[in-house]
Order: sequence, then C-alpha cells, then structure tokens
Amino acid sequence: MRLSTKFTAAALLFTAFVLVNYLASTLPVRLDTTADQIYTLSPGTRAILAKIEEPVTLDFYWSKNASSPPVAYKDFAARIEEMLRQYVRAAHGKLSLNLIDPRPDTPEEEQATAAGVRPQIWPGSEEKIYLGLVALQADQQKSLTAFNPDREPFLEYDLSQLIDSVQQFDRKKLGLITSLPLEGLPTGPTAGEPQVVVDEWRKNFAVVPVDEAAAQVPAGLDALAVIHPQNLSPKLQFSIDQFLLSGKPVFLALGPCSEYFKHLATRMNLGRLPPNVSSDLPALLKAYGIDYDSHNVVGDLENAAQIRNPNTGAVVRYPVWLSLGKESFNAKSSLTAQLESIILIDPGSFSVKPDPALTVTPLIESSTQSGTVPTFALQLGQPDDIMRMVKPAGQNKLLAALLTGKFKTAFPGGPPGEAKKAAAPALTESTGSSTLIFIADTDWLLDDFSVQHSNYLGMPTIRPLNDNIAFAANALDFIAGSPDLISIRGKGTSLRPFTVVQQMEVVAQKKYQQQLAALEAQLNEVQQKLSLLQGQKNAGKSLILPPEMQKSIEDFQKQQAEMQHQRRQIRLSLREGIDKLGQRLLLVNLLFTPLFVCVFGLWFSRARRK
Repeated sequence: MRLSTKFTAAALLFTAFVLVNYLASTLPVRLDTTADQIYTLSPGTRAILAKIEEPVTLDFYWSKNASSPPVAYKDFAARIEEMLRQYVRAAHGKLSLNLIDPRPDTPEEEQATAAGVRPQIWPGSEEKIYLGLVALQADQQKSLTAFNPDREPFLEYDLSQLIDSVQQFDRKKLGLITSLPLEGLPTGPTAGEPQVVVDEWRKNFAVVPVDEAAAQVPAGLDALAVIHPQNLSPKLQFSIDQFLLSGKPVFLALGPCSEYFKHLATRMNLGRLPPNVSSDLPALLKAYGIDYDSHNVVGDLENAAQIRNPNTGAVVRYPVWLSLGKESFNAKSSLTAQLESIILIDPGSFSVKPDPALTVTPLIESSTQSGTVPTFALQLGQPDDIMRMVKPAGQNKLLAALLTGKFKTAFPGGPPGEAKKAAAPALTESTGSSTLIFIADTDWLLDDFSVQHSNYLGMPTIRPLNDNIAFAANALDFIAGSPDLISIRGKGTSLRPFTVVQQMEVVAQKKYQQQLAALEAQLNEVQQKLSLLQGQKNAGKSLILPPEMQKSIEDFQKQQAEMQHQRRQIRLSLREGIDKLGQRLLLVNLLFTPLFVCVFGLWFSRARRK
C-alpha cells in the first residue's frame, strides 16, 4: 500500500471518528444505565416543559476557569450543565440556555450579582466562585442562588421547580393550624427560624398561619394543613369540615405522643405527660370513617430505629421510633414511589371503614412485626423495657393514607351553637371529590428528625437525613400544588460508593474492634494503678514496685504488643483484599476493549470469507 493511500485511509478514519462523535452528541437517543436513572428526565419534568406557554430563558452562571474548586465540585457543575442541555432538548424550543462565566471585574460578574447569584469562597483562597441559575419569563425572574453538591439527589427537582415557579404569577395559599413550633423554635441555635418543612412549603405556597383559637378558616385558602391541633373550638372544626366538603384539600397529622411536648414536660419536671402530648379530632375522624388510636403508639421490631441510650450511652434499638424503608411505602402511589427512607417518632395507627364513596390508598405501613405500646409507658420505660412490651400482631399497621371521594359531614345538624342563626346552609357531603391525607404522627416534620444543619463555605446549609421533608412537600404538591413535581424527587447522586470495599472494611473493623476495646480498658486500669503508686512516691514514701504488679505490667505489655501485631495483620489483609480487587478491575478494564475488537474482527473476517 502506497504512502498516499495510507494517509488517505488515516484521514478518512479520523473524519469518520469525528462524525460518529458528532452524530452521537446530536441524536436524541440516549441510554441511561445508572442505578437511579439520574440522567433521565422524569415524566413530571417533561410535563412541566410541555406546559410552557411563553419561552423561558435560563442563565447558568459558572466560574469554569476558576482554579480553587476541587475536581469533584467541577464535575458537579458539569453534571448541572449537561442536565440543563437535556432540559433544552426536551422543551423543543420553549427553553433557551445561556452559559455565563462571571470572571472577576467583568460585566458578567455584575450581572450575576444583580441576578442574586451568591459567590462562594473556598477555604484558603480569595477567589469568588459562582455556581447558580436564573430563570426568566417575560418580566418574571426566579433564581437558584448557589448550587450545593449535598443537594445533588434533588437536582432535577430544583431545576424543574424553578422553571415551574417562574411561570406562576400568583402562589396558592396554604392555611396552617398547628401547636408545634413550625414557624420557629422559642430557644436553641435556630430560635425564631421556621422549620425546614415550612420553608419547603413556602417555595410553592403562601403559608397563612391560622390561630387555634380562631372561629373559622380564613377565606381564600387553597389548601389546609392541620398538624397536632390542640383544643380547637367546635366552630373551627365545623369550618375545617366545610372546607374539606367544598372540594379543597386537607393535610391532617395527629399523634398519640409528641416527642417535642414530651421532652418539654421532662424539662419542666412535670412528672407526668401533659394533655398536649396527644392530639385528636374524634368528631371529624368518626364522620370520615377513620378509626384512630390516640392512646397507643406503634412499636415495630423490624423497623426499630437505632438511638443512643441517654443513661448508658450505648446504641440500642428503639421500637417506637420507626426507621422505614422502601418496603414500607406504597410503590404504586406517586406520593411515595420515589421515597427511600422516613423516620416516624412515636406514631399511632388507624384504619378506615369501607365506604363505596371513598377510595383509600395506603401510603405508609409498618411491618408485620409490629404491635402497640401504651402512651403512658413511654415516660419511664427504658428502650429494653419498651422492646419487651411490643407483641407482634402479625399484620401491618396503617400509618398514613390518602382518602379521596365523597365525605359525609361531621355536623349533620348544621353549624354548632349560635352560628346556626346567621349561617348559610351547610354542606352535608362533598360537592365533588374531596382529598384528605392523614398521617398518625407529627414529630417527623421537625428539623431534629429530618435534616442536619451545617455550614458550607461560610453559608448555612441543610442536609436531608431522610425523605421526611420530601414526603411533606410531596403531600402538599399532590393535593394543591403541581403533581408533576412529585415524580422528580429522591434520585441518587453521580458519586457511587464502592460498597464492596466498604463491606470489607466493616468486616475487618468488627474483627478487631472488640479486642481493641478490651485492650483500652486494661490500659486504663493499669494507668490508674500506676498513677496511684506515683502519687504515693511523690508523697515521700519509699515504695518498691511489688513483683505481682511488675508481672501484670509485663503481661499487659506483651498482650498489647500481640494485639497491635494482630491489628496490623488484619489491616494488611484488608489492604491486600482491596488491592487485589482493584487489580482485577483494572485488568478487566484494560482487556475488555481490545478483546471485544479482536472477537469482532474474527467474526467479521469469517463472515467476509463466507
């Protein structure tokens, strides 16, 4: 083969390579093989994009030429950019994307500041890093001031929520009736600041607090959340009843034992559980066919959460705090299908009487290894005692459910008291289809059990501990907000942990942890004895170390040396196992492609000869 022919073949091969890559990047067909489908747009996102009436512009601010951010942060920014490009492709011309690099002392930096994008400064550097997004439609503007890698599981939701919110000119109004300090704790590091669940609701709703002493639900509300109510007047209960029957949705959370009020009673040394520990609305629930147990909490031996015993410091399983996984959620309901974990604190249970006019959709259930524990027993009982009180009934207990359809009024005689005279005719049943979400627990909405507050690059950040807040947002989005957002929550991250290595490390840790703890205990005992002898010597007394003490020290030193040797051997074995695994993976990665090419070449050669 002549040189010119070889050169032409090489040039054609290079051109084909470039064209293949170009076509692959432009074709709308993509294959997402990640476990959580993090690179695939959810149906909810596509529905939101399809509803865009006027074009939306996205300004993505990213300091891509900055030197201070680590590689993982840059990868996160690239992940955002790729996701935004997917949005543009899926919007079919209704969405445009501008990539802006706000370098120091440039008009782009001034533009980012004016749009509300907040710069971040890395430790040890004075370089300003921008990573934010601004959505514009007509004269509406909404922004994500700074992306946080900790929220990567919620990336698609945050982007879709931003696009959806910029199209909403009037937010719906959510009424909130509660005795819990959801609007702000009276004391503590976050005193006066609303709980995260309220901030989450405020993204889509105008939250209107309703006093428990009010006579009626304010006019103009689009949805109502009633959480651990106390001493509601019959007039207010009647107003809630009519609100539901009129077709407006209600989110109801009651609990047989509020950990917040129980802890408050302990701090005040009341010596007994106050009435506000429990919440109930018996008149309303009875009319709606809900049989709710307000005197007993659910104990679940299979889903018992691990807590630290305040008396001993040991980590124990506490059966009335339920750490629930995917098997406890209704996988067929869009409200819970995307959830991974939830923790409920001293929850109650309920059942719903069959009614052809109502459709009951279970949302959360306990395992079959669950029973009930009297509320009063939680005041003095230790975790081990509570564990023994749980007698599994062999069936699931209903913890949360969605009820839709026609409800009967709890006030068939009309409004209570003097309100009858001037009131308009009361509704006796739902005018259309009504929606009620009922969950038999309340503390799960508090920050203490749902999020972890931290600081990231000088900014206060929030890391979800579970899907409690996601479920609360799902519930309100479902009954009053945009149902399209529900299918977007709870996706994984692009960083996948090497679980095999983690399991190997856990096994090795278990092998020597108990031996190491025993060694530390013996070391502390000998150190105390030596300190006592040293103290006597310093007091002026002549003392010769007894032979038995000298022997015990020598024995201990031998045991210590042997233990350290064993620990080194275990760690060495661990590293050898991990290194061998890494070598096998490297070998597979190196050989797979050439082996595939060789096999394909042999097959092609054979097929050509035939």
